[in-house]
Amino acid sequence: MQLIINNNKGMNHEVVNKNKLTKLEAVMWSIALPGFTQLLTGNLVKGVLFVALEFIVNVFSNFNKGIMYSFLGETEMALQVLDIQWLMFYPCLYMFAMWDAYRSVMPEGEKLTFLPFVFSAYFVTVGLMFSPKVKLFGIFPGPVFLPMLFVIPGFLSGFLIRKVLLKYYDK
Repeated sequence: MQLIINNNKGMNHEVVNKNKLTKLEAVMWSIALPGFTQLLTGNLVKGVLFVALEFIVNVFSNFNKGIMYSFLGETEMALQVLDIQWLMFYPCLYMFAMWDAYRSVMPEGEKLTFLPFVFSAYFVTVGLMFSPKVKLFGIFPGPVFLPMLFVIPGFLSGFLIRKVLLKYYDK
């Protein structure tokens, strides 16, 4: 949101950006809850939509119960309470809202910034699909922790592909 200050002759003298967040702030608020950054930057319709979708998917997938059981070390119980069909919507919604938050504050010259977010959404979705069957070193990470681990190769793949494509982007 910008505030334009006029003098008594009707000339614009100063532009003050009241809702400018840093890229880190934008991403961190979106991590806290998809839609928060959009609300903070004045994109009310988009912000309310992301928050509402987050709540819908969260409630219908029983995600909070799954998170609770996972953090209590009861990953088998987390698998039992979660509705994976509903939870499959979460990675794309979460990463899209996060990318949109980042995009809303990034400098205009940045290109292909969506790639780390997209690849992370892909990898987390795959991690979620494989989570009922995977054990790491004899430990069942479950449907919360395994997809979280898949964020790392997702972002790394996206950054690597972005770096390669940027070399050829302007040619």
